[in-house]
Amino acid sequence: MEQSDTITLGTFFYLALTFKIASMIISTNQPYFSPFTGFFYKAYLSDVFVILDTVQFPRGTTWINRNRFKNDQGSLWLTVPVWKKGLGLQRIDEVGICHEFRWVAKHQASLKTAYARAPYFADHMPFIEKTYQARFGKLLDLNLTIMRYLFRQLRIYSEIKLLSELGIEATGNQLLVEICKCLGASTYLSQHAAGKYLDRALFQREGIELKFFKSPACVYPQLWGRFILDLSIFDLLFNCGPKAHEILISG
Repeated sequence: MEQSDTITLGTFFYLALTFKIASMIISTNQPYFSPFTGFFYKAYLSDVFVILDTVQFPRGTTWINRNRFKNDQGSLWLTVPVWKKGLGLQRIDEVGICHEFRWVAKHQASLKTAYARAPYFADHMPFIEKTYQARFGKLLDLNLTIMRYLFRQLRIYSEIKLLSELGIEATGNQLLVEICKCLGASTYLSQHAAGKYLDRALFQREGIELKFFKSPACVYPQLWGRFILDLSIFDLLFNCGPKAHEILISG
């Protein structure tokens, strides 16, 4: 190879790497329990998906410890009981799971009753049983274990980062900006509906582009009659198995 060819090839790879870094897309989300399709679609569109594990755990109802599935009555709510009384404000990574109730047995029985006829339910039941038997102390550890399993099943290869790994203390919009700056990203991705909460001028001053998306309305074969949108993505996996990836990204 001629020297000029070597330089050209080296320049090509340098420019390719520079472009990749400059166009890095970051998104963030709280660590939901058995999340819905929009959670994973956002991660699929992102180069780095940052889990906000050190922000405040909400006082009221939250997707962090519950989600919807489906049975013959319609929506099936499964909730992980957590310790809250007398603990005041907690960060998400501090929240403990309460094992004083038979919620694990109830969850498994409810899922088996609801999805016994689903074509791919048996493929995922070993993971579910093993995860529940682990008796995690922290809600975050349970949610991350489930989330990482779902990423693999959906063939989503975006890099996952925890906010606790980044050492950032900011809050609100400034937190999101600092995450982008820390990771060297030029673009922050958000759901379209969340745009009204973002300080666009702040992002612009920092040279960070805001991009928005709408969660896809993934429609697929479900058990039990009328289709229900935005259930836990386990519903999609139980019913569609390996086709879940294509259904998600084409939604």
